[in-house]
Amino acid sequence: MTRTGDSGVSITARIDAATAGLRMRRLRQSDWSRRLVRETNLTADDLIWPIFVREGGGAPEPVPSMPEVFRLSVEGCVDAARQARDLGIPVVALFPYTDADKRDEHGSEAFNEANLVCRASRAIKAAVPEIGILCDVALDPYTSHGHDGIMEGDRILNDETVEALCRQAVVQANAGCDIIGPSDMMDGRVACIRQALDDVGHRDTMIMSYAAKYASAFYGPFRDAVGSGGMLKGDKRTYQMDCGNSDEAVREAAQDIAEGADMIMVKPGMPYLDIVSRLSREFGVPTFAYQTSGEYAMIMAAAGNRWLDGDRAMIESLTAFKRAGASGILSYFSPKVAARMRVG
Repeated sequence: MTRTGDSGVSITARIDAATAGLRMRRLRQSDWSRRLVRETNLTADDLIWPIFVREGGGAPEPVPSMPEVFRLSVEGCVDAARQARDLGIPVVALFPYTDADKRDEHGSEAFNEANLVCRASRAIKAAVPEIGILCDVALDPYTSHGHDGIMEGDRILNDETVEALCRQAVVQANAGCDIIGPSDMMDGRVACIRQALDDVGHRDTMIMSYAAKYASAFYGPFRDAVGSGGMLKGDKRTYQMDCGNSDEAVREAAQDIAEGADMIMVKPGMPYLDIVSRLSREFGVPTFAYQTSGEYAMIMAAAGNRWLDGDRAMIESLTAFKRAGASGILSYFSPKVAARMRVG
């Protein structure tokens, strides 16, 4: 039925005049047509699966603040890597839950060739060599004060921390790590890590720098997962970025790229989609987004209370990263998303 206004001109005629006959909804009317013209597609190839590794064996240990996320034994990490391979996920990222008795002020466990991350890396490479391994380079999983670097009083020492990070990166590369991910936000660490890796023959080991890592409220569940939440003294605002800054992110990324970073990352993800978009366009290098533990926990909590459709929110959130220009995403949803893709 065509409605006619007071002027005698039909609504259809008015709409055709306003749109010049272009009806945008035509392309949306069927599933096949929506798929045909979709600008952004999310695939398993876009995903990196962050995994928490713990000492001992036995069943996976739930992380209370991250529903459906677990701390895994070394053997469990191997099983997860097999699952990732079968789902088409190309990379797993390893984060250790370090017991308090292995933490000290200098993060010495980070340099232990037999620490959790190194043992898990070797085990994965032996069993599932086709899976890539990303290892975080920062001292916070190993320090008694919960900071990413070495402290002197209340100060985080930049240069002394960078020296320690170089040692940590070499240890991880020796264990089979494919991608080193410096997340500490110390000045100059990418150049020094690149040189340290090259000096011992790891020229093919890649660096994905956390180029724009913000001092954020969205990291809380992660800190619980690695056992550093209750240990943190003060905050990390003297080295992580201020949430109000955008130009600074460009300068940080430019510096890391000049120092030899192969890829860059923005963390957190969704609150900083503008940064993801800006960096990916500005530099044209592979740019990744980390959907943090807090982002994951929010979606899962809302879904658990039936306040939103969890599966749809999951897919929508990850697609947003791709739409913003991300080459890939680190997400705790990775296995769930990849499994859903497998069944269509």
